[in-house]
Amino acid sequence: METGMIDLDSLAGGIDLQATLESGQSFCWHREDGRTYERSAVSGGSAWYTTVLPREFSGEHEVVRVRQTDGGLEWQATTDAVAPLTHLLRLDDDLDALRAATPDGPLIDAALDAYRGLRLVRDPPFATLIAFICSAQMRVGRIHGMQRTLAREFGSEVAFDGQTYHAFPTPEQLADATEAELRNCSLGYRAPYVERTAELVANGEVLPENARGREYENAREYLKQFMGVGDKVADCVLLFSLGYLEAVPLDTWIQTAIAEHFPDCDRGSYTETSRAIRQAFGGEYAGYVQTHVFHYLRGGGDVPDNA
Repeated sequence: METGMIDLDSLAGGIDLQATLESGQSFCWHREDGRTYERSAVSGGSAWYTTVLPREFSGEHEVVRVRQTDGGLEWQATTDAVAPLTHLLRLDDDLDALRAATPDGPLIDAALDAYRGLRLVRDPPFATLIAFICSAQMRVGRIHGMQRTLAREFGSEVAFDGQTYHAFPTPEQLADATEAELRNCSLGYRAPYVERTAELVANGEVLPENARGREYENAREYLKQFMGVGDKVADCVLLFSLGYLEAVPLDTWIQTAIAEHFPDCDRGSYTETSRAIRQAFGGEYAGYVQTHVFHYLRGGGDVPDNA
């Protein structure tokens, strides 16, 4: 086992690991105490979180375990975890600079103040794609449970610290699963979407990472080639995996924010409303605002009367 610490002082704007990993943007991490997504308004915790890295990182499945302490991020892993953690948790983002570039407003200010240190994630593209295909009409806890079940049933086993962990299935492993087997993982009507998506990626016909580098709205259209992927799911993959920090998925909570606090941004279509709310949220880094607002409203945060 390798161990280490990433000093909090080295992270511009700090980090709130619990808010980052339990804010509804990631389903690739598991709390060691089994309480992932048990509550909604979470921040500042010190629980251990574990993920299994896909082979693309180093050629092998590596286990990374991390928790937040007073001094920073303590980690244990099968490899040196500094580079993977920096990548996955976007530890090189300057949150102070992002905050300075964000427009002021009662709702935005309240959400950013409540969850200082909440960072966006950069999860693996295939796992992110499958998670958000499964997200339709689902609570975040259920989505997380589905991903855990898929890993347990179809993913590779990895031994670490006397325990057995399961990597999220590769496209090939998931493509070998039948629709009936996927339905047994509680996927319901999403099972054929997952099956067909895995086949497309396994065969190299369409790859989620190939959206990267395209103009933002073209990248969103590219991802909509996958079954079960509409505008919102595509935006989630772009924001939480592929580095499109301007993306603002128009989920229920953001639609509520638009209706109650940014009514001028409702333009009657996803495309036009998305353009308007991205501008209202600051443009280039609007996805950071989106994630804070989502976590804040979902957690029952109060908005000042003049919002």
